[in-house]
Amino acid sequence: MDNFQKNLPTSVLAEILENAFQWFVVVDADSKILYINEDYCRFLEVKREEAIGKPVADIIENTKMHEVIKSGVPDNASPHYIKGTYMLANRVPLFVDGKIVGAFGSVIFRDMSDWKKLSSHVQTTMERIQLNLEDNSYSEYRLGDIKGSSPAIRKTKETIEIIAPSDLPVLIEGESGTGKDMFAHSIHQLSERSDFPFVKVNCAAIPADLLEKELFGVYNQLTGLVQNGRVKQADNGTLYIDEISTLPLTLQAKLLRAMQDEEILPLNSENSEKVNVRIVASSNISLSQLIEEKKFREDLFYRLQAITLRIPPLRERMEDFVDLLNYFLQKFMLKAGRRHVTLATKTREILQSYHWPGNVRELQNILQAAVYLAENDIILPSALPAQVKLRNVPSFQTTGTLEDILAAVEKKVLQSYLEEESDKIQIAKQLGLSRSTLYEKIKKHNL
Repeated sequence: MDNFQKNLPTSVLAEILENAFQWFVVVDADSKILYINEDYCRFLEVKREEAIGKPVADIIENTKMHEVIKSGVPDNASPHYIKGTYMLANRVPLFVDGKIVGAFGSVIFRDMSDWKKLSSHVQTTMERIQLNLEDNSYSEYRLGDIKGSSPAIRKTKETIEIIAPSDLPVLIEGESGTGKDMFAHSIHQLSERSDFPFVKVNCAAIPADLLEKELFGVYNQLTGLVQNGRVKQADNGTLYIDEISTLPLTLQAKLLRAMQDEEILPLNSENSEKVNVRIVASSNISLSQLIEEKKFREDLFYRLQAITLRIPPLRERMEDFVDLLNYFLQKFMLKAGRRHVTLATKTREILQSYHWPGNVRELQNILQAAVYLAENDIILPSALPAQVKLRNVPSFQTTGTLEDILAAVEKKVLQSYLEEESDKIQIAKQLGLSRSTLYEKIKKHNL
């Protein structure tokens, strides 16, 4: 910083101060103005020499500079109503040797409508970037990466080996979290198109008004060029349409024409383009059910469903559970840099008796978190989410007097908590009891 000050003339430093921000002001510890740039003065309709040394509240209406000096806490991107308009301002306390000596304030947007426009533009841009990152960057999953040896999984793998070399469209149906993406990738990797692009589009993640452009591209009338959509990007390769059940009916018709005629018509264009793609689609609900509800085109369904893979939920292939459990445990141990992590017997019992509505993805996420939460390299039940443990609350008697039933429930709940958590202070907190009340109940039930 000393070097910076020595090598730059005062005139240059003044130029930087005047132009680095649209409007800015510096005040001392008494909230009196030490410096204010000329542009801000013009807006405030005050001469700079008259503003310097005055309390900032006398010059800038609704200022909060004095509050920042008092609290020592920055106030960033805060609306500031001044001269009939809401603006966006930053206010930052200035410290020297740990003591507040003043504050710096700047207006970063002169009109909140400008901020809203920019915010909307940034949000839309970030959404588009994120969609591209999520949809088109993936691990090259192969059939061997799909874990499990249950009859349903073996049959699905065998079917994939038979149909993958063809160009036939494939429909993959299964609940969310069953691993439909992995099966789609595997089909592509085993096909003769594996040297060409695998392009994914998630219909549920893209707003309906953007989906046509994302799929089929758009003609730019100013440049005369076509921005390619996902179909064209997948030319000679595989287009994976995830959650096709959410594709609007109008776009279903356009997709069907693309499959039949092997050509697409970009948005705003009068000229069609030839494409050669294989379609793999997935859905977490039955498309035949949507046809009955008039939400999915019957002709497109028949075009897709000739080869249908139905991926079973985890609860229907629990014979694969141990393999999946061990695989994910090893994977996340390596990722976390932990050499040896084991499941407590009670934890394993809870996991095996859980119904897994989120399927393999839920198992994967829970184990990843549990590895990091493991105490002394042992994953205790306390490392599991509440919804998993709640499904394993012990059953209780429903006969006898109400007093007997409540006593039995109380005992079993306490037993369950004591098995999962050794810290009685934590148990008392979770149950909303005082520590002395908890000890009385433990003694009462001889636990």
